[in-house]
Amino acid sequence: MTRLSTTLRGLVASFAALLAVTAVPADAQARPEPRAPEDFVALSSVDPTIIEEMRYATAHNFVGRRVDGYRQPLCILTRPAAEALHRAQTRLLRKGYSLKVYDCYRPQRAVDHFVRWAEDLDDQKMKAEFYPDVDKTRLFADGYIAEKSGHSRGSTMDLTLVRLPARPTRPYHPGQPLVPCFAPRNERFPDNSVDMGTGYDCFDTRSHTLDPRIQGAQHTNRLLLKDTLEAVGLVNLPEEWWHFTYKPEPYPDTYFDFPVSAKSLAGRR
Repeated sequence: MTRLSTTLRGLVASFAALLAVTAVPADAQARPEPRAPEDFVALSSVDPTIIEEMRYATAHNFVGRRVDGYRQPLCILTRPAAEALHRAQTRLLRKGYSLKVYDCYRPQRAVDHFVRWAEDLDDQKMKAEFYPDVDKTRLFADGYIAEKSGHSRGSTMDLTLVRLPARPTRPYHPGQPLVPCFAPRNERFPDNSVDMGTGYDCFDTRSHTLDPRIQGAQHTNRLLLKDTLEAVGLVNLPEEWWHFTYKPEPYPDTYFDFPVSAKSLAGRR
């Protein structure tokens, strides 16, 4: 009995030691999520009047689901970019308009999600709205999807104008019928923004800021957005009327990957 008990105790001790050995590396490999540098802020802390409709935190985007890295519907930017938007908002409020942001800082993991989606040619559930005239095999070649995005540097944002008082935007329900993003305003997905000629993230040359097919009030609205933002140091991407970058960028060569969440701001709001 004594010898058997000793053997059993040895087996138990060996098993416990094995558990300890296998458990320690798992704990050691657990790494905390990256956090934003100190000069990143929530846009709402700089200007709470700017409307936020963070599309990649919802299913209403070209992927058709919440995008990786978007933990909360929160606009995060470098402080200089956020302060530039505040200056633009002050000018627009006097004219009866408000800015509305669709996307701001974008983590690298979200960009990687876009790349995986673009490579999956079988997933075309959102084609009818966001890229009706573009073959999905052309998304990289035509520049709609890339492995790096200026959004990941923290000073780029996608935005539009809303005439005040702002009306609510009808929620998107997955599976509902889709309409081309360049259809007439009363046909495409309703947005409380002014008419810019296309919806947000429309993969089409009609989205080029100065596309000659965009005339009248639509052209005027695009120029109002462009001229107002350029006056405060933001530069438009000519291929996307909604895309602007603050210059000079605080992080021109750094692509961050912290999640879009209040926690990433280390207690800052």
